[in-house]
Amino acid sequence: MDLVQDPEAPQRLLRELFDAAVLAAQPEHCVPPWLPEDDGGPLLVLGAGKAAAAMARAVEAHWSGPLSGLVVTRYGHGLPTRHIEVVEAAHPVPDEAGERAARRILELARAAGPADRVLCLISGGGSSLLSLPAEGLSLACKQALTGELLRCGAAIDEINTVRKHLSAIKGGRLAEALAPAESHTLVISDVPGDDPSVIASGPTVPDASTSDQALAVLERYGIDVPEAVRRHLKDPASETPKPGAPCFQSTRLNCIATPALSLRAAARRAREQGVVAAVLSDRLEGEARDLGALHAELAHQARRGGGFGGLRLPLVLLSGGETTVTVTGKGRGGRNAEFLLGAALSLDDVPGIHALACDTDGIDGTEDNAGAVYHPGLMAEARARQVDGRQALADHDAYGFFQALDGLVVTGPTHTNVNDFRAFLILR
Repeated sequence: MDLVQDPEAPQRLLRELFDAAVLAAQPEHCVPPWLPEDDGGPLLVLGAGKAAAAMARAVEAHWSGPLSGLVVTRYGHGLPTRHIEVVEAAHPVPDEAGERAARRILELARAAGPADRVLCLISGGGSSLLSLPAEGLSLACKQALTGELLRCGAAIDEINTVRKHLSAIKGGRLAEALAPAESHTLVISDVPGDDPSVIASGPTVPDASTSDQALAVLERYGIDVPEAVRRHLKDPASETPKPGAPCFQSTRLNCIATPALSLRAAARRAREQGVVAAVLSDRLEGEARDLGALHAELAHQARRGGGFGGLRLPLVLLSGGETTVTVTGKGRGGRNAEFLLGAALSLDDVPGIHALACDTDGIDGTEDNAGAVYHPGLMAEARARQVDGRQALADHDAYGFFQALDGLVVTGPTHTNVNDFRAFLILR
């Protein structure tokens, strides 16, 4: 690939790196090696998340015995299956379809006996899809709190600390319902650090967080706490099952795909094309626009210095994790598009630097794009078309900015989710 003479080659390479990262986390590849021993007996499959339908289909393709069960995924992320029912529901704010599916999953779990084998398929997005409020709380209340938590800039572990303490199924309560049946959980991680108690709010794993911490999160971000929620969190019965609880004695868990594995796959693809790759981190968090500007400065320094950390140009800087956006405007945002707009404003058409930022699930926020791409000359084009990047950033309308410049990356649902993927290609 001639990255200097072919003007379209840098953008093609960036897309190839993203595709390699997504492919590494596809359930058809990562589920089969981790399935429990297939003795030809029946298996009950329960699950939730953006990858749930693809994970269920992978199980069906590699299990010889009878299969049954139910998984819930985001609208538009469903796939046809033969034996495991797939239900679609809302994300990131839960809806009635998710509540009904979660209730049915909990009922199936409670009906499992000591001799039954259960496989749980968990991936990012499961927190909103398993939307079964704790007793005394309403779905409307959880919808309102979820919306506020998503807008205030809270980190994902903080958001999920609240979610699991207001839930009848998350935070280990699904494992509690399954006991004493033997259960095996396969997890695709979408959170920095791959903590299984944070991924989809940990429905089958012990929870070390507390109700007091959940209340503290709500108060820290100035969120009005309804009296029913405050009363619930003050009630000792709201506490989630903790490490060492008997319900976890018959459970086991494997994390089968992670952001780090996907970044390594992208780095291998870069090297195949003659480009050195440096993985900055798989767990970066913080305000999207600020991290975008920071990445831009690193790329700028690498170009000025002819390399990065002893690596010579051309090279690509890769990173993952989950940024946040503290929403004050009324634009159509997306944290990856906002990250890239922050970077674009900082780079301002520096020659030789190209970038891409996308969500590996194919959906950046609530819009139809996975993210966006940047190339030298984009900001000049924006000025020529009178598209104001700084105003778009102030309005959280990075989607509108890149849409006007044909810079959106649209993939549709990828049926997996290992969080954000970012790549800065720096040429000689």
